[in-house]
Amino acid sequence: MQINELIKLNKPLILASQSPRRRKLLEQLGFEFEVIPPNAAEKNSRGLPPEELAKHLAEVKAEIVAKQCGSEAIVLGCDTIVVAGDEILNKPVDTKNAIEMLRKLSGKTHTVITGICLIESPSMRKITKAQKTLVTFRELNANEIEAYVGTGSPLDKAGAYGIQDDFGAVFVRRVEGCYYNIVGLPLELLYTTLRTFIDEG
Repeated sequence: MQINELIKLNKPLILASQSPRRRKLLEQLGFEFEVIPPNAAEKNSRGLPPEELAKHLAEVKAEIVAKQCGSEAIVLGCDTIVVAGDEILNKPVDTKNAIEMLRKLSGKTHTVITGICLIESPSMRKITKAQKTLVTFRELNANEIEAYVGTGSPLDKAGAYGIQDDFGAVFVRRVEGCYYNIVGLPLELLYTTLRTFIDEG
């Protein structure tokens, strides 16, 4: 039995993300869904705390797609941010920026936060949650960092690394919390939130 047999969706499911990693994780649960990437900027200047920022950005993405889909649907919006100390590390703007980020993460523990938002269209009923995971890197040397950045893989990822990558995975010494949250979609949180959302609908 797959999870999609435990949760009976009464409307089509739409993933408001262009991330291939989120698409793969959602497929893993057995759901049929459509992908509609939101036409929205991922930056904001509201000065929100990290967890609230991740939730806000997930809501923005879900709301945009829910308003434009024009039919009944359940829209899933997500946003993942990496927090090192007091600094939020977004996707690097170039290879130099990626190298700087990995140097900051080397030998330290950082926080990965993913916000998820489910919105029902056209009622716009919504529920928003966030998950935190602590990730500790071992000490990285300059050759490792430059070789990894040279693959181009870090350039489309918050914090300039992907734990699911062959190379990025060997940087991680310890994970405290949900692994899938680091990839970009906390599956346990999604399941329980979706179940609550359907039951309350």
